[in-house]
Amino acid sequence: MAKLIPAAERLVRARKLIQKARAFPIPTEGLGKSDLSFVAGVRDLLRQAKDMVKFIPQTAGVSAEMKEEVKKVYAEVEQAEKEIFS
Repeated sequence: MAKLIPAAERLVRARKLIQKARAFPIPTEGLGKSDLSFVAGVRDLLRQAKDMVKFIPQTAGVSAEMKEEVKKVYAEVEQAEKEIFS
């Protein structure tokens, strides 16, 4: 059975995934940022970040502050996607 990860740890891991997506190497040859493997790699990392925190708001006993942190993570994912692909 999988080990449960506390909500605070999930937020930390999600932010690490966002940083990893920002640091994903842009291909120097070919299409650059339009390269399919680059786009897929970055989007996969950002999807993992969202998946890491998506059930926190529905969990019983989660504080309002934690729910706000989840909203901030979603905003960070959107911002990272805009910055990376523009």
